Amino acid sequence: MSDVVTLSVTDRIATVTIDSPPVNAADHPVRAGLQKVFTDLAGRADYDAAVVVCAGRTFMAGADIGEFDTGIKPPHHQDLFNLVESCAKPVVAALHGTALGAGTELAMACHYRVADKGARIGLPELSLGIIPGAGGTQRAPRLIGLDAAMDLVLSGKPVPAAKALELGLVDEVAAADVNAAALAYAKKLVAEGKGPRRTCDLAVKDAAKAAEIIAARQAQVAKTMKNRTSPLKLVEAMAAAASLPFAEGLKLEADISRQLEHAVEARAMRHLFFADREVRKIPGITKDIKARPIRKVGIIGAGTMGGGIAMCFANIGVPVTIIDVSDENLQRGLGIIRKNYERSVSRGSLTAEQLESRMGLLSVSTDYAALKDADLAIEAVFEKMELKKDIFARLDAVLPAGAILGTNTSTLDIDEIAATTKRPADVIGLHFFSPANVMPLLEIVQGAKTSMDVLLTALDMAKLIKKTGVVSKVCYGFIGNRMMDPYGREAERMVLEGATPADIDGALEGWGMAMGILAVYDMAGIEVGDNTRIANPHMVPDDPSFYRCSALLVANKWLGQKTGRGYYRYDSPDRKRAPCPEVIEMMHAEGKRLNVPARKPGKDEILERCLYSMINEGAKLLEEGIALRASDIDVVYTAGYGFPRYRGGPMFYADTVGLKVIYDKIVEFGKTLDPRYWTPAPLLEKLAKSGSTFAEWDASKGK
Repeated sequence: MSDVVTLSVTDRIATVTIDSPPVNAADHPVRAGLQKVFTDLAGRADYDAAVVVCAGRTFMAGADIGEFDTGIKPPHHQDLFNLVESCAKPVVAALHGTALGAGTELAMACHYRVADKGARIGLPELSLGIIPGAGGTQRAPRLIGLDAAMDLVLSGKPVPAAKALELGLVDEVAAADVNAAALAYAKKLVAEGKGPRRTCDLAVKDAAKAAEIIAARQAQVAKTMKNRTSPLKLVEAMAAAASLPFAEGLKLEADISRQLEHAVEARAMRHLFFADREVRKIPGITKDIKARPIRKVGIIGAGTMGGGIAMCFANIGVPVTIIDVSDENLQRGLGIIRKNYERSVSRGSLTAEQLESRMGLLSVSTDYAALKDADLAIEAVFEKMELKKDIFARLDAVLPAGAILGTNTSTLDIDEIAATTKRPADVIGLHFFSPANVMPLLEIVQGAKTSMDVLLTALDMAKLIKKTGVVSKVCYGFIGNRMMDPYGREAERMVLEGATPADIDGALEGWGMAMGILAVYDMAGIEVGDNTRIANPHMVPDDPSFYRCSALLVANKWLGQKTGRGYYRYDSPDRKRAPCPEVIEMMHAEGKRLNVPARKPGKDEILERCLYSMINEGAKLLEEGIALRASDIDVVYTAGYGFPRYRGGPMFYADTVGLKVIYDKIVEFGKTLDPRYWTPAPLLEKLAKSGSTFAEWDASKGK
C-alpha cells in the first residue's frame, strides 16, 4: 500500500486517506496510491460505501505542475478519476481547506460531496494557461450546468462551501468535523439503499441553451482575455459536454490539454508560478538567521503612499503610527484611508466592524517621539534626498535598538540615506507601488550594509501583508524603474519622430500590456519622472531629445489625469483618455526643431524598440548583480508593471523570441537610431552568440 494513500474499513465503510503534505497534490505517488486502493476496492466485498479524505490542512489543492515539464507518469489523472467514478459502491468526498484543480476534479469523480463550512472549491487552471484536464471540463457542466461551470472555470476563483452547495457542486455543508460528517453521510446512503451517482451519467441541464451560452462566452473571452489561447480552447472543451457523449468529450479534453501544456502561454505561467516561489531564495540567508518581530509600525508621510502602506499593516492587525508635519495633513490622510475602507464595505469585502477595527489601529502624531517603541519605520515622502536624510536622522534618534528603518524611495541611493544613521545595517529599501494597499509588488532593496536578518524580516513582512517581495541591490531605479527608463525613452522618442501617443500605447496594449507607457505617465503624474531626472542630472545624457516630451508637458503644466491633460485629454464626463491634437502638434514640431529624423514607426517597430530596450537593460542588471535572477525581473514586471503574465515577463519573453533575434535587432537599431542607446549588453551578446537563454543563465548560477 502507498505510504501517502491508505485504506481502512470500519463498520463496512471504507476510508481512503490521502496524506501527502503540504497540500496533498495529485503527484505520481498520490495517483499510484489511489489507483492501488480503488483497484483493491473493486475486488472487495467487505464494505458498503467509501469516503475519500485528506490529512492536514487541506483537501487535494491541485496537481504537481512540475510534471508538465518532466513528463506525467501513469496513471494519468483522467484514467484515475474514471476508476474512482466506476467504483461499484457509493464514494463520498470530504472536502476541507481548498479543493482546487485536480482536487475538485477528484471530488466530482466521487459520487457525493460533503464540504466543511470553510472549504473553498475551484478550477483555476486558466491561471496556468491550461484547462481542467482530468475530466473537469466534462463533469462540471454535467454537475452544475454549462453556464455555471463556465463561470467557475473562466473566473478561476474558488467558491465558498455555501455557494458550492447552492450550485450543486456539493451535497452537504458540515458545520463541524467534515470527515465525521462525510462518514455519517455515507452511512445514510447505505441505510437508504442509494448506490453510486456518477457525474458522467448526468445530463447537462442547460444543454438546450448551449449555442447561446457558448457564443456569449466566446465574446467574453475575446474581450477580456485577448491574445490568449487557453480560454478559447476551454470554451471549446466545455461546449463538448453539451454535444458529445462523455467518453468522446474526455478525449477532446485530453487532446486540447496536450496542445496547451507545452505552448508558450502555459510555459510562461508555469515559469512565473515557480519564479514567485524562487524570489525568497537569497544567498546569505541561512537557516540560523531569524527574522525580527514586527509588532508596531511607524509611517512617515500621510499622503497617498503613506496611507496605503499604513493600510497594509492595519489589514493584518498591526498597530501603525503615522507621522506628518501638521495635524491638517494627518487628518486628511486618515480621511482618505477611511474612504478607501468604506469603498470595501460598500463592495461587501469588508464589514463595518472590520472598518472600525482597522481604523482603531491607526494613530497619528507630529512628534517623532511617538515612534519610540516601533519595530519598523517606513519613510514615504517626496523623492528628495535631503528631505529623506533629515527624516532618517530623526528616526535614528528616536527608534529603539533593533528597529528597522525603511525607505519607500523609488530611485534614490539607499546607501547614501543609510549613511545618515548610526545603524546602516538596519536600513532597507521598501519600494511599494501605488496604490500601496492594492498593488502586489514590493521591491526590497538591500543596501551595502543591510544585515541579513533585516532582509529576511522584509521578505517575511511582504508575505504577511500579501505582497510579492523581490530583492534588488542598490542602483538608480532598482529593477523596475531602471528598466522602465529606456522603455519610456523610446516611447517618447518615437512621438518626436512622428508617432502619436495613441500609436504607441495602442501597440503596447494590443500586445498585452495592461496600460501603454504614456498613459501610465498620465496616470502617475508626468512631473514625477521629470522631477527624478532633475534630481539626478548625472543620469541624464547630453541629448536634448531625452524625455523631451515629458519636459514640454511639465512646462505647460499639463501633468496628466489630475490636470485633465497630459499626453491625452481627460475632459469628457467619464474621464476617459482622448487624443489631444494640440499636444501631438507640439511634440511633432519639437521633433523637427531638434532635427529628430521624421518617421512613422509601425506596430512591430514600436514593440521592438520599447520591449527590446527594456530587455537589454535587464541583461545589464543581471551582469551587475542588481537582480539575482532573470526570473526575479519577470516577477517584478508581471506583479508591478502590467506586463502580461501569459508572456512570462520580459526575460522569459526574450527567451521565447530568441536572444539572437533580439541581439541582431539591437545591433540594427544601433546603425539606424542613436547608438548610445542601442549597444547590446555584454551578457545579452554572450548568451545570443552561444545559443543560450536567460533561463539557462539562471540555472547555471544555481550550480
